[in-house]
Amino acid sequence: MINTMGKRAFSIALILSTLSACSSKPEQKEIERVPNKSAQALYLDAKQTLDSGLYVRAIELLSAIDSRYPFGPMSKQVQMDLIFAYYQSNNVEQSLANIDRFLRLNPNHKDLDYMYYMRGLVNIKADENAFQEYFGVDRADRDPKKTREAFKDLSTLVKRFPQSHYTPEAKKRLGWLLNKMARYEIKVADYYYEREAYLAAANRGKYVVEHFSQSSYTNEALEMMVKSYDKLGLADLSKNAQSTLNLNK
Repeated sequence: MINTMGKRAFSIALILSTLSACSSKPEQKEIERVPNKSAQALYLDAKQTLDSGLYVRAIELLSAIDSRYPFGPMSKQVQMDLIFAYYQSNNVEQSLANIDRFLRLNPNHKDLDYMYYMRGLVNIKADENAFQEYFGVDRADRDPKKTREAFKDLSTLVKRFPQSHYTPEAKKRLGWLLNKMARYEIKVADYYYEREAYLAAANRGKYVVEHFSQSSYTNEALEMMVKSYDKLGLADLSKNAQSTLNLNK
């Protein structure tokens, strides 16, 4: 009996040990690959690795510093470098998660402008599809959720930090994002028009005129309104849209 119980206890211990090993996080394994150095020495290694474009290894080193020295004097810089490394390695989920954590824990940090700038860039990247863009596939009809988020991030940067070093570039990207959102609405309007849903098509055109008047798609939106209202027999609305279109030309 004792021998049987001993075997069972050994088996249970072995199973628990195996489960514990299997449940270890990948991040922990990465940290274990990092040499046991001081925070300063590790950060020097991480910075050199990051500057060399070895982003996966830089993430390992920076994650180790962040885990081992969470309250060190370089902790905030380490977190910002980690966000950049995740962005460069196309890991947008981790980059966004780290940005949101930084903003939540450091609402008054001196580099908040950089955080909003990076959040905008990451959301832009999240909406990209390199394969389709390489082969020239038109993706204007895709729901621009991440584009809207990027627009919000960069708008926050411009409004809250007008003197920021990142604001001029953010303004350029805002113009591009505005056109992208307007183009999506035009694509949807075309879809509705082709299926004879003229009221929905007109409303999409109206939305562009009201919300994206500074985009390069305003005239297309007005043209959509004119022909949709014509189809609906709404002569006055069609005439008003045509008058506005004539003024814009």
